[in-house]
Amino acid sequence: MKINSIIKKNFYTITMNDPIDKALNLMDKFSINGMPVVDDKDALVGMVVKADIYRFMIHPGHYVSCPVEWVMSKSVILAQSDEDLSIVAKRLRKNDIIAMPVVENDKIIGIISIEDLLDYFLNID
Repeated sequence: MKINSIIKKNFYTITMNDPIDKALNLMDKFSINGMPVVDDKDALVGMVVKADIYRFMIHPGHYVSCPVEWVMSKSVILAQSDEDLSIVAKRLRKNDIIAMPVVENDKIIGIISIEDLLDYFLNID
């Protein structure tokens, strides 16, 4: 089965200049653990996850108003929309990540998470 059959097509992005407290608020509001980071032309420039933000905030002197760019991963691991589920699942596990953007023709069309894969394999809708 191809990944495009189970990806979340209703996904949220944030810009690298937005403050990290906005990222946390959006993740809490939409019950997600990570989101793609885009530039002003909606091009993918990174990925931010709650765990990275929390690790950053542990250190004294770091504030929630710092830009997302300070905590995002700039080397983003991607899935192509036509890839097989098992390949994508192995990539998530191998890289120890919880979610990754799914692209088609260099445009983000969705996001896939560990939860999505578990739901699929457990046949949960």
